[in-house]
Amino acid sequence: LTPHVTNTRAACVEMAEKFRNHEVIFGIEQEYTFFGGMRPLGFPDSGLPAPQGGYYCGVGSDEIFGREVVNAHLQACIDAGLHISGINAEVMPGQWEFQIGPVAAPRVADELWLARWILYRIAEDFLGPKGTPISATLNPKPVPGDWNGAGCHTNYSTKAMRANGGYDVIVEACEKLGKKAELHI
Repeated sequence: LTPHVTNTRAACVEMAEKFRNHEVIFGIEQEYTFFGGMRPLGFPDSGLPAPQGGYYCGVGSDEIFGREVVNAHLQACIDAGLHISGINAEVMPGQWEFQIGPVAAPRVADELWLARWILYRIAEDFLGPKGTPISATLNPKPVPGDWNGAGCHTNYSTKAMRANGGYDVIVEACEKLGKKAELHI
């Protein structure tokens, strides 16, 4: 059988096997935003909250919105055996991030998809302000204007990068990636 052309997992498996000797591992950082109704958690019914910035890795009910959902998601991912390695509040109210990895491909991608599904499913069990259901979105620009977007960042390393003296290997990889930055973005 031949994988369908849209099956990017098959291509990932092929590349992972091709470069197996490099022992590549990945960490993926997934940003997302919680909404309670039509507005992000932490946004007032009208107008805007305080400017972004103080919410990043913040604490306190005046800066952090949705922590109970985040904690339930974290525990569900741990219980599912996923390699979830961190969580943090992000720059905009109601915005968070979780990290999967370090794990080799294709497992890291499989676990990212599962963690996203678990996030959406867990959010269904919580209510926001005025009893509105909480939902999560991966929308890259959930609020127009000067508000932080949400992305998904990939970190990786090879066995040579992790070895003593790996700095030169890292610089070489960055220079190669830099020649085709637009393609890699």
